Amino acid sequence: MYMAYGWPQVIPLEQGLCPTSEQIVHLKLVNRLLLVVAPSHMELWSCSQHKVRLGRYKRDSDSIQREGENLKAVWSPDTKFIAVITSSFFLHIFKVHYTEKRIQIGGKQPSGLFLATISLLLSEQVPFANEDLTVSNIVSDNKHMLLGLSDGSLYTISWKGEFCGAFELDSPLQDSDEVNELSHSLDNGVSSRVAPGVVSTPTQDGSLQSAVIQLELSLLLRLLFVVYANGQLVLCSVSKKGLKQAESIKAEKRLGSGDSVCASIASEQQILAVGTSRAIVELYDVAESASLIRTVSLYDWGYSMDDTGPVSCIAWTPDNSAFAIGWKLRGLTVWSVSGCRLMSTIRQIGLSSVSSPVVKTNQDCKFEPMMGGTSLMQWDEYGYRLYAIEERCVERIVSFSFGKCCLNRGVSGTTYVRQVIYGEDRLLIVQSEEIDELKILHLNLPVSYISQNWPVQHVVASKDGMYLAVAGLHGLILYDIRMKKWRMFGDISQEQKIQCKGLLWLGKIVVVCNYVDSSNTYELLFYPRYHLDQSSLLGRKTLLAKPMVMDVYQDYILVTYRPFDVHIFHVKLSGELTPSKTPQLQLSTVRELSIMTAKKHPSAMRFIPDQLPREYLSKNDISSSSDLLAREPARCLILRVNGELSLLDLDDGRERELTDSVELFWVTCGQSEEKKNLIEEVSWLDYGHRGMQVWYPSPGVDPFKQEDFLQLDPELEFDREIYPLGLLPNAGVVVGVSQRMSFTSGTEFPCYEPSPQAQTILHCLLRHLLQGSNLALPVNLIWSNPPALQLVNVYRDLRDLRDPKVPCTMSTPVLNAPSFLHDEMQNPHGTLQPQVRDKSEEALRLAQLSAEKPHFSHCLEWLLFTVFDADISRQNSNKSQVSGPKGRTISLLEKTCDLIKNFPEYLDVVVSVARKTDGRHWADLFSAAGRSTDSYLRNASNGDGTELRLATYLLVIAKLEGPAVSQYCALRLLQATLDESLYELAGELVRFLLRSGREYEQASTDSDQPSSKILGYFLFRSNSRKQASESKSPSFKDQSAHITSVKNILENHANYLMSGKELSKLVAFVKGTQFDLVEYLQRERYGCARLESFASGLELIGEKLEMGTLQSRLDAEFLLAHMCSVKFKEWIVVLATLLRRYEVLFDLFRHDNRLWTAYSATLQSQPAFAEYHDLLQALEERLLCSENLGEK
Repeated sequence: MYMAYGWPQVIPLEQGLCPTSEQIVHLKLVNRLLLVVAPSHMELWSCSQHKVRLGRYKRDSDSIQREGENLKAVWSPDTKFIAVITSSFFLHIFKVHYTEKRIQIGGKQPSGLFLATISLLLSEQVPFANEDLTVSNIVSDNKHMLLGLSDGSLYTISWKGEFCGAFELDSPLQDSDEVNELSHSLDNGVSSRVAPGVVSTPTQDGSLQSAVIQLELSLLLRLLFVVYANGQLVLCSVSKKGLKQAESIKAEKRLGSGDSVCASIASEQQILAVGTSRAIVELYDVAESASLIRTVSLYDWGYSMDDTGPVSCIAWTPDNSAFAIGWKLRGLTVWSVSGCRLMSTIRQIGLSSVSSPVVKTNQDCKFEPMMGGTSLMQWDEYGYRLYAIEERCVERIVSFSFGKCCLNRGVSGTTYVRQVIYGEDRLLIVQSEEIDELKILHLNLPVSYISQNWPVQHVVASKDGMYLAVAGLHGLILYDIRMKKWRMFGDISQEQKIQCKGLLWLGKIVVVCNYVDSSNTYELLFYPRYHLDQSSLLGRKTLLAKPMVMDVYQDYILVTYRPFDVHIFHVKLSGELTPSKTPQLQLSTVRELSIMTAKKHPSAMRFIPDQLPREYLSKNDISSSSDLLAREPARCLILRVNGELSLLDLDDGRERELTDSVELFWVTCGQSEEKKNLIEEVSWLDYGHRGMQVWYPSPGVDPFKQEDFLQLDPELEFDREIYPLGLLPNAGVVVGVSQRMSFTSGTEFPCYEPSPQAQTILHCLLRHLLQGSNLALPVNLIWSNPPALQLVNVYRDLRDLRDPKVPCTMSTPVLNAPSFLHDEMQNPHGTLQPQVRDKSEEALRLAQLSAEKPHFSHCLEWLLFTVFDADISRQNSNKSQVSGPKGRTISLLEKTCDLIKNFPEYLDVVVSVARKTDGRHWADLFSAAGRSTDSYLRNASNGDGTELRLATYLLVIAKLEGPAVSQYCALRLLQATLDESLYELAGELVRFLLRSGREYEQASTDSDQPSSKILGYFLFRSNSRKQASESKSPSFKDQSAHITSVKNILENHANYLMSGKELSKLVAFVKGTQFDLVEYLQRERYGCARLESFASGLELIGEKLEMGTLQSRLDAEFLLAHMCSVKFKEWIVVLATLLRRYEVLFDLFRHDNRLWTAYSATLQSQPAFAEYHDLLQALEERLLCSENLGEK
């Protein structure tokens, strides 16, 4: 897995002589050296820790005018020669010579960089210069180079400058499935020298010739891929003779869908990536008849070919686990083999191509890298950097930094509890203390270590995730996550003697796979984590050859050599492992297997501990149970380079294929010693293009029997932007990472930030346990025999059940029985007394352990939804049921509901699931979940009160009890929301009541049901005075029962607020429910809205409104506007005084001198109103002035 981080960096290139072609010709990286060939010059850069230009060659203007600009180039595999074809068809061969001038960068140690000189060896015109042809790119081996011509032929040139001539490919012997029909239709009997599927395919202009536009060569696989201008792609085999002779290259088959534009081969994985003109990349399995594996594109992210253009280039990472795609018109992306989008320079702004931006420079995209398209890409040899060149740009190279995940591959161990992404000089650690908010911590390695041992090559976390072992080019260092301290070798000479090729944690011991350069051998070194020094070395073990994969479980180490030799060592430590003691470490070989197989070699192997029933372990009835748990594992998982996952029996060497297309896996059984491990029911998990697969132990005799495995869980499909890193057993979640971009105005490019994501697997585990409770299998039996005899009878009975044809004799070896049981097997006494055990209790215990975890309610909801959805899909078939202890049948849906009922989230979960499903199936859901309307109503009123939640509850009640009861419940909810001052929700309920009430009355107009009588019974009572005023109000004439009931509730609440002068709440109530305040004030002028006196009203309302805050002043303005509309003078005077609305008071008092006199006397007589004396004085002056003007 590769994830971009940080800001892209820029490597500036020297300006040329104003070439007519604004395009970089060639970009290639070999052995930490980067070659850039521009139209008029070439540059050689160091791509190690320091990016330094080591050498260059610049052509003069005469040479360019005479021989043309650089057009195509290739670098020999040994990096000693560079060949260039110019636009005038001259061949230039350059020699690269490294001088003894060392570049000093800084520090005590030399940099290891030397200046280079590039000199011209040969300049000669090619023989086909006068034939008006164009050329493709150039590929080469150590002796010859090969290029394609526009007439469909291939031309061979030696590195000595010898022109070997042109040849055309013969007809392919077979076609892939995608072009079978095409090849049959084009078989028209052409010459044997011409390949009918390639050269004879008609082009758009009607000609039979098709130009070669790209060649792709794999020296490891001895395969050549030829891409033609008409979109055809031909796979060719290359003999051991190389590229010299035409007969050594043989066309085998045609591939692709007929619109290929480029191709790139992953030699280790044997996967061919083919870019098409439709902006789609097709992946083909070259090892398996070149069959199509899958396709990837940006169509699902809202970008079509019109946005990005066709594919321009593809580059595989060094380990072939991911590939980068460059688009012709815009951007680049990085994908995993399984189709997960790991990185994209294109900003995600829409979900369809309609909302995606067109290809033009605009304000939104000015910070986007590779905005003009991508012409060339190269990964460095470690995969930490992706170098890309933008289309029509000769000024710079853009470098993207990438971190890699600690995947379980090769000779380094892994732990799933600590998620670490490592870059070239740092670690990116997922901080998982708070599951709700996972964070990435950037941990820079000590400069004293990484400056001399760049880059990071191996990182492995201890089993508990609290210690990290990190190895660079030499030596290793340890990091204590708790103490935040590094531990290094004190003697740098000892550090330089270690070339780490792999790391393992064996408890508190670090196991280093060291390569000894002097003897060309490999060895295992054992260091205690408290001291890295030769004096503390616990042991040394010389290996037979270079290890292919390694693993460790408890005291056992697995080492596998090529072709497939498995050795298992047992480590015994005598003495206490402390700095004050001198423990002795003994290493003994306990198992050796040499397996002959034609399959691909393994990329990872992991021990699989034996899994015993949990109830057996929890009772701890056997004194030697700890010995049983610590015994040597008898199985291991194998992940091969082609993605095949299989199970190897270490006793007999048999291998059982499980699945394919797997990228990584985590063994979970027996890996955690913590009590609150939520995933102990799982054997392992794997991830591939299908998403996440959960493997549970089989309930049969063999817990790893393939046909009994409950393997694929479709509910764990990760987003195709999230790549899983590991697990958190205590939280029951899978931790993944996705790309995030942040933009700042001071930088040209965005910053790429890996963003950790958590996805729970609790619902899968609970469903597995509930399904297991439906299975009456012997592995779930409870025995009353003595402990040892219990297991004897279990294994004997299981063996007979598995193969009833085999007679049960005491001398027959018991398949997979623990060794300490063989003696007991000889004793036939003891009876079998089975009792069916219901795993629902285990599911409940697991759920209770998880109840405090984040997203617990979401897990319960997802569990019920998946079970209910499966139940719906099986409606027309017989459901799987078993008889419970009392003989009644219990469905999985009922079991799920019974489980969720134990938690307070139960009703919320049921209602939320109902909202997501078709109402026609609600009867089945609520028959299992219960139909208590009072419970639903009580839970709705006591919850968080979101609009969607309340609406769903009312819909559920309407389905359960009918619309009349739903109206009644909605009225009760309305009163509850008003009591809690939730006025926005009250407004939604009012609208729901009025709308549903009208629909209900229309539906029941012609029926004889006494709907008015029922609703009248449900009405909320009002006081007698209120009812009297309503009966006289013309606005209530001819109103229906449901409207009257809503009016009653709203006006009762308005009376309550007005009586208590809760004016801020009154304003919120009016705004939220659209209550008619004007009509209410007109009716209640002499009722609840009446003020006893101006002085008391001013004092009381001033206290209630708290005029010092902005919101209170806005509320007062709102009320003043309504009071003015009904000419409510008492309230106008009070509110205008509080607001100091000088103009309102003036307009009021200039026509009513008696009111002004009373107002003035009240303010002057009360000391509490001294703050209004300035207002009073201003009013008095204004009124006096007005009177004087009137007299004149």
